[in-house]
Amino acid sequence: MSKSSEKLTFPGSSGEALAARLDKPAGSPRAYALFAHCFTCSKDIFAAARISEALVERGFAVLRFDFTGLGASEGDFANTNFSSNIEDLKKAADYLRDNHAAPEILIGHSLGGAAVLAVAGDVPEAKAVATIGAPADAAHVAHNFGAKVEEIETKGVAEVQLAGRSFTIKKQFLDDLKAQSVDSRVAKMRKALLIFHAPQDAIVGIENAAAIFAAAKHPKSFISLDDADHLLSRRTDAVYVADVLSAWASRFISGNEPVSVLPYPGPEGQVSVAETRAGKFQAEVVSGAHRLLADEPVSFGGLDTGPSPYDLLSSALGACTTMTLRMYADRKKIDLDRVAVHVRHGKVHAEDCADCGEGREGRIDRFERALVFEGDLDDGTRERLVEIADKCPVHKTLESSSVIVTRLLNDT
Repeated sequence: MSKSSEKLTFPGSSGEALAARLDKPAGSPRAYALFAHCFTCSKDIFAAARISEALVERGFAVLRFDFTGLGASEGDFANTNFSSNIEDLKKAADYLRDNHAAPEILIGHSLGGAAVLAVAGDVPEAKAVATIGAPADAAHVAHNFGAKVEEIETKGVAEVQLAGRSFTIKKQFLDDLKAQSVDSRVAKMRKALLIFHAPQDAIVGIENAAAIFAAAKHPKSFISLDDADHLLSRRTDAVYVADVLSAWASRFISGNEPVSVLPYPGPEGQVSVAETRAGKFQAEVVSGAHRLLADEPVSFGGLDTGPSPYDLLSSALGACTTMTLRMYADRKKIDLDRVAVHVRHGKVHAEDCADCGEGREGRIDRFERALVFEGDLDDGTRERLVEIADKCPVHKTLESSSVIVTRLLNDT
């Protein structure tokens, strides 16, 4: 899906400019989400970027920003605390409300999760809140300071090493953490809650997820991230979070739902296509229990929300080819581990196409099919498989004459 990404700034809680990035899908977003990153991280941390990217692919717009004094934002981190983070989040919600639409989804990672839990009650438009590896108590973050806690308490300030970087932590930061009561706010926020947590999280223990879940009112859900690490450094873990989050949030948001204009599921043996009227070309395709969007690229005036008609035709050729080769290989007991097919389509002049056969004139459609075979195959077997690819039914349909019968149905 085509998307846009805009760098922007807005004033934070203490007046300094906060650096942000707004990622949006083509067309009208289903809803806006606000993402709060982990302690001392930035908006561009791997997990935030990957989750944002995946949510945009599913039609959501996501605003992520650097808290005061972090990343590209202005201000002195040493003068910030958990309360100022909450106020920065409110400013971010204000920015979306004033310039686009208020966030209906709040997402927080680690301490950012505790922050969105604390701020949720102050964002009335928010319908759904999701936390990832979040502590149940903001003061939990102090364990990252180790032996420096005593120095901070006695001297009022200390340099702390976190993730290989040095940060100045003042006593007011610790005092502010101790004064927070996240669980009491969770009980009062009255929002749908989804808790992601890895049982083996070495930074924030799984008992934190249990405490948040116990404090929250229904609807609430918990998703185990199995062996994921605290920062979701594996792409598959971040995308999994986005997949689950987008499906879950769809039950609660009031924004644009995925377009559905056709009866679903559709009748067996029939493919139905109808305009959605979202953008110039977007169409819904229903085939039995399967549904997808077709569109044109932005360069052609579309929204790029799905394959183009010729992309779908190329995919039909590719899919039919793999199925035909698999049936043949299994029947002949050929050691073919996997088949991949790459198809390119273009319109060319017949006289300029040396491999298009005889008897063709004018401009013609040319499909170039590249085959990849994995397995212990000799040259003779590979050549035979190439011959079998030409026997794919869709291949024969494209090369032979077809008949298309059109009739008009009564308006409904």
